[in-house]
Amino acid sequence: MVKICCIGAGYVGGPTMAVIALKCPLIEVAVVDISVARITAWNSDQLPIYEPGLEEVVKQCRGRNLFFSTDVERHVSEADIVFVSVNTPTKTQGLGAGKAADLTYWESAARMIAHVSKSNKIVVEKSTVPVKTAEAIEKILTHNSKGINFQILSNPEFLAEGTAIQDLFNPDRVLIGGRETPHGQKAIQALKAVYAHWVPEDRILTTNLWSAELSKLAANAFLAQRISSVNAMSALCEATGADVSQVSHAVGTDTRIGPKFLNASVGFGGSCFQKDILNLIYICECNGLTEVANYWKQVIKVNDYQKNRFVNRVVSSMFNTVSGKKIAVLGFAFKKDTGDTRETPAIDVCKGLLGDNARLSIYDPQVTEDQIQRDLSMNKFDWDHPIHLQPMSPTAVTQVSVVWDAYEASKDAHGICILTEWDEFKKLDYQRVFDNMQKPAFVFDGRNVVDAEKLREIGFIVYSIGKPLDPWLKDMPAVA
Repeated sequence: MVKICCIGAGYVGGPTMAVIALKCPLIEVAVVDISVARITAWNSDQLPIYEPGLEEVVKQCRGRNLFFSTDVERHVSEADIVFVSVNTPTKTQGLGAGKAADLTYWESAARMIAHVSKSNKIVVEKSTVPVKTAEAIEKILTHNSKGINFQILSNPEFLAEGTAIQDLFNPDRVLIGGRETPHGQKAIQALKAVYAHWVPEDRILTTNLWSAELSKLAANAFLAQRISSVNAMSALCEATGADVSQVSHAVGTDTRIGPKFLNASVGFGGSCFQKDILNLIYICECNGLTEVANYWKQVIKVNDYQKNRFVNRVVSSMFNTVSGKKIAVLGFAFKKDTGDTRETPAIDVCKGLLGDNARLSIYDPQVTEDQIQRDLSMNKFDWDHPIHLQPMSPTAVTQVSVVWDAYEASKDAHGICILTEWDEFKKLDYQRVFDNMQKPAFVFDGRNVVDAEKLREIGFIVYSIGKPLDPWLKDMPAVA
């Protein structure tokens, strides 16, 4: 029986291994992590992450050929294929601080694999890693190999949160990169055979190691660039009276461009986009490619600009101050159908409003109060370190309350900021919301989910990203 072990029971490792276990009943799959709390959650009825369809898959396989364990060394030593899906946070100090990936956790995983292995292994990079990480890992493994043969493969994930299980069931492509040697090619075929249980052969792409590593960074950079492009256009639309939805529809009907990732918003978030572009920038700089690095820097700059622009719209619309005013924040996750808050634009928007002494009342259907308080009091990039290395009980931000529904959040509020496109925010009884708010009542729609005209008929002053401005906002500055 082939045995697979995955080090790291997070957003990538957990769902990916659950689907492999479901689709390959004759393969034994173990997911290991040093976090006792996380493994306990995977073994309980309350999984540590929310992802539509995940619970059903886990329940079908858990205890049969899918196991979650803290006995890391035993499962690694018994495995034929070891996936490594550990954190690769952005460095906060030293060489490459603020851009380079911190490979501390990767290196310690590689040393542990070398230490406990008694048989040949295929080691698979599953977390997003900078180009040439495989080379470093290879050196650690071969110098500590005790005669054991290790083959390194790069198998980056291309999951979108909220649709991760569907993406795993029916992927656009599975990418496997390996060495162009007989051993390397054999390892590629072994991993390919796992995915071939359910993925059509023409969708399993094989490349050399460096192409696979770089393809992941490139894919995320291209997607983020599309979002920054449409967000840059949204600022111009507001200035000229154009409607960004109409512009992006017109652009997206060009088959060379296509309609996906052309929705204007308050900005992109998630665990990968910013981190991967920073990584790409660092690699470009290390290779003397300054102009290329500057090009990708601009994608992040426009994203930061969009969040600042949104905060400035809120403050300038409300008589140039939100000090002491209650602002309802609807949605905190970086997108709908996930509880993930990593790099969510809501963090920067909330911090911007708190900087002007606003009182925030926050509601998100999937994000806990503890997580929101943690995010608002944590330093940038700290979120990407393993949970046991994060601040244990961050000081609560006193001007923030987290409530149980949108009506409670908006009660007596001066304004509402919609920061996540949860479907329920489209269906709210906005007349009821309006009746319970301070007047004038403002809605700042950072996701273009509401019908602005209907809300204006009720009496709201509405700001929608990239849409013709409400007369109230016409003479207000968009940037500070």
